[in-house]
Amino acid sequence: MPSRANRIVQAWFNSPTSGVLELARDWKARHAPPVKFSGGLRVSSLKRVRDHSYGSESGYFVSRAGRIFFFLSNGAHPKPFARSKSVYLAGDFNGWGDAIGQEDWLMREATLDGQPVLLWCGEAAPFLAHPPMRFKFVDDEGHWFDVPGDAPNVVADDGGNRNRVVDPDRTGQHLYTFELAKPIDLTQSWRAHWAVADGDHSVPIRPGAYFNQLESKLPQGVRIEDGDTVFRLFAPRARTVELVLREPDEGGEIPAEGVRVALSRSEADPTTWEVIIEGNLHGWLYHYHLDGPRDEFSLFDPAQPVLDPWAIAAVGREGPGVVVDRSQFAPPRKPSGYRTPSWQDLVICEAHVRDLVAGAPIELTAEERRGFAGLAKWVRSPAFYLHRLGVNAVELQPIQEFDNETTEEYHWGYMTNNYFAPESSYALDPVRASGVKELQDVVRAFHERGTAVILDVVYNHVGVPGHLMFIDKLYYFAVGQEGDLSNWSGCGNDLRADAAMATRLIIESCTHLLKTYDVDGFRFDLAELLGVEVLKQIEIALKRVKPDVVLIAEPWSFRGHIAGALGETGWASWNDGYRRFLKDYVRGGSSREAFEYYLKGSPWYFAHWPAQTVNYVESHDDRTWIDEITENSDGNGHLPTANDRRRTHLMAAVLFSSIGIPMISAGQDFLRSKHGVNNTYQRGDLNALDYRRLERFSGTHTYFAEWIAFRGSETGRLLRHFSRASEGFFQFWWAPDTAAAVVLYNADLSAGDEQLLFAVNPTLHDVEVEVDATLVVGVWRRVADHEGFARPDLPAWETPLDSRIWVPALGCGLWQRVE
Repeated sequence: MPSRANRIVQAWFNSPTSGVLELARDWKARHAPPVKFSGGLRVSSLKRVRDHSYGSESGYFVSRAGRIFFFLSNGAHPKPFARSKSVYLAGDFNGWGDAIGQEDWLMREATLDGQPVLLWCGEAAPFLAHPPMRFKFVDDEGHWFDVPGDAPNVVADDGGNRNRVVDPDRTGQHLYTFELAKPIDLTQSWRAHWAVADGDHSVPIRPGAYFNQLESKLPQGVRIEDGDTVFRLFAPRARTVELVLREPDEGGEIPAEGVRVALSRSEADPTTWEVIIEGNLHGWLYHYHLDGPRDEFSLFDPAQPVLDPWAIAAVGREGPGVVVDRSQFAPPRKPSGYRTPSWQDLVICEAHVRDLVAGAPIELTAEERRGFAGLAKWVRSPAFYLHRLGVNAVELQPIQEFDNETTEEYHWGYMTNNYFAPESSYALDPVRASGVKELQDVVRAFHERGTAVILDVVYNHVGVPGHLMFIDKLYYFAVGQEGDLSNWSGCGNDLRADAAMATRLIIESCTHLLKTYDVDGFRFDLAELLGVEVLKQIEIALKRVKPDVVLIAEPWSFRGHIAGALGETGWASWNDGYRRFLKDYVRGGSSREAFEYYLKGSPWYFAHWPAQTVNYVESHDDRTWIDEITENSDGNGHLPTANDRRRTHLMAAVLFSSIGIPMISAGQDFLRSKHGVNNTYQRGDLNALDYRRLERFSGTHTYFAEWIAFRGSETGRLLRHFSRASEGFFQFWWAPDTAAAVVLYNADLSAGDEQLLFAVNPTLHDVEVEVDATLVVGVWRRVADHEGFARPDLPAWETPLDSRIWVPALGCGLWQRVE
C-alpha cells in the first residue's frame, strides 16, 4: 500500500472520452501525480480540475495562493437571485444563524469563470481546521439552502440534516481530469494505478453519471409483432445475452431443458439486445443469461437465470417470465357509473390481499383464500366488510411479483422482483399467467362496489434475487466507490431511480397497471429515495394516461424527508406527523398548536392544498392502533380496556373531522390487535383479519362507518376541501389548561350557510369550554357524540347552545346548525 501521503480514492468516466481521478489529499507538486492506467486505456492528457468546476459542486475551493472562495452559482441555486434577498455564509466558524444580517458574512454578486455567482472570499487558513468545519448558505429570512445528497463534501447529522464541510486535505487540488485517445468500450473493465516506490495501489474506473443517462427508445420486453415474437433487453455493458425458452406441457409442468437462443445488439440501438423468433410464443416461459465485465461494479454471471424486468407475468420470484400476447388480455370494462373519487372525497383503507380473504366468512377453497380469486368473490359478497364500513378507496399492499420463497409463505410484498407481473402466489395458475385476468377481476369487483383501487408500489429497492443487478448493477443501483450498495431503504440496496431506463421502467410499469388493470392510483413506498425530480416526471407521464390518477408518496426514507419539497407538485403524502400527534393527543398529550395545525390539514409547510395530506394513525408496519395506545401494561390490546375503546372513538372523530384524506388500516374499526407484536411482516396468523371482532366490537365498527358516511354527506362537505379554506373558516376555543377544544367550521360563512361545531376532550376529567356566544347563536342539532350518531328513527335533538359547552372526559360531540 502507498504511504499516507496520497493515493487514488476513486475514478470515473464522465464521458466516453474523458474521466476524473479523485485523490485522498490535495496534490501540490508541480509535476503530475504518478498515475498509470491498465485495461488498454490510452490517455492523452492529465490535468487538475479547474477550481470553479470543483466549487460548483462543493460550494467552495481554495486557490494556490491560500484564498478560500465560497460561492453559489445562479444556475444551481436560482432562488436567491430571483428573490433579490441577502444571502450569508454560515457555519461552525460564525455561530450558524448568528451570521444572518452580519455584513462580514454577506455573499456578494461576482463573476467566476465567466459565470454570475454569489461569492464570499477570504484567507483560507482560519477555515482549514480539524475536525473539518461545516457550513451552509442562508438568506436574511432564515431559509437554509438545501445541500444535494450527492455533493462531494456533504455530511449528515443525527437528525438527518445535510451540511457541507471544508476538508483541509481536499480543497479542489485533489481532482484530476484525463482525456482518452478513443472512446471506452463499455463491455470492458479498467483500472487506475498509483505507482509509487513502496507499492502499487489501484482502483477500478467506473462509468459515471453520463452512463446512467443512456437510454433506449425501443420497446422493451416481449412483444408479438406481425405474428412473430420479439424479445428485447436494454443491457449496454453486456458482452453476451442469451435467451432460454421452455414450453410447459398440458399439465403445466416445465421442462428442465430449454431452447437456447443468442440475442444480438439492435442495429437501431446498440444499447439494446434483441431477437425475433418466428411465430406467436404466447404461453412459453423464458429466462435471460448475461455476461459482461467482472469488477466491483458488476454482477454479470452467465450461469444466473435472469427474470425479464419487463415481463408481463412470472411463475415465481426467480422466474421464469411468461410470454404474454397482450391482445388476449383486454383491459376490463369499467362498470357503468363508476369514476375515481375526487381526492378531497377519498376515504382510504389500507389492506393486504391475504389479510382480507384468509378468514372471510364465505365458502372458498384453500387456494382461493391465498389470493386474487378469493378476494374477488369476497368483494362481491353481500357481507363484504369494506362495503359495510363505507370506505370508497382501498390501498392494496404490494401485488407486484415479490420475493416470497413458496406459494404458502406469508409476505407483505415490499421486496419486489418484477414491476409488471402480478404476484404469482396470489394466482391460481401462475404458469399460465392466470394472475393477469384474476387481478383484472379484483379491480372490477371493487369498482362495482364504487371503491377505487390504489396500489402500494415499491420502486426504491428490489428483492431477492435482484434481477436488475445481474442485468447491470452499476446502471440500476446506487453504489459507493468500492462498489458497495447504498442502503438508505434499510432493505439492502437502493434503486438508482434517476437512471434513464430505471425511470422509464417505473413509468411504463405504472402505465401498464393503469391500462391493463384499470387501477385508480398508486402509493409509492419510501418515495424520498426516488427523488422529487423523478416523482415529477412520473406525475406528468401518468396524468397523460389518467388525468385523475391518485398519487401518494411515503415521503421519507432513512436518508431524509421530502413532503415539503412536494408541495408544488400533484403528489399527496402520508403524514407521519399527524400519526404521532393523534396518538399523543388522545392520551392527553400534544398541544393546542398541534391540534389546530393538523385539524386544518397541515397547511402550507406539509400540504400546499388540502388533499395533499393523507392523515392516518395506523398502517401495516409497527403496532396496531389499539396495541399502541392500550392501557394494558404488556402493550397487547387484544382485550382492550373501556378507555382504550373510548380513545379509539376520539381518534376516529378527530381523524374524520380533519382536513385532508383520511386513511385507516383494515380492522382498525374493530380494534384489530396483533397481540402487541411490532413487526409482523411474515406473520399471516397475526395479520389475517379476525372478522369475529366485527361482532365483538360492533359499536366501534358502526361508529367508524357512521363518521365515514357523514363525511361523505352533503353537510360533510365542510370537512372535504378542494382548495384552502379562508382565514376565518375555523374558529377555535379551548378548555383552561388543556388541549380540549371546540371548533366551529365555516365560522365566516365563506362556504355557505351551513356550519358544524365539533368538541373534543382527550383528558380524564370533564371540561367546560367558553365559546363566543355571538358565533353560536341559533338552533343546533346534535349529530353525534363519542358513542354514536343520532338514530334516524328518533326525533332530532335540537337546542340553542350555551356559551359554555360541557364535554365529558374522553368525550366528543358534533353539532349541525339548523337555523
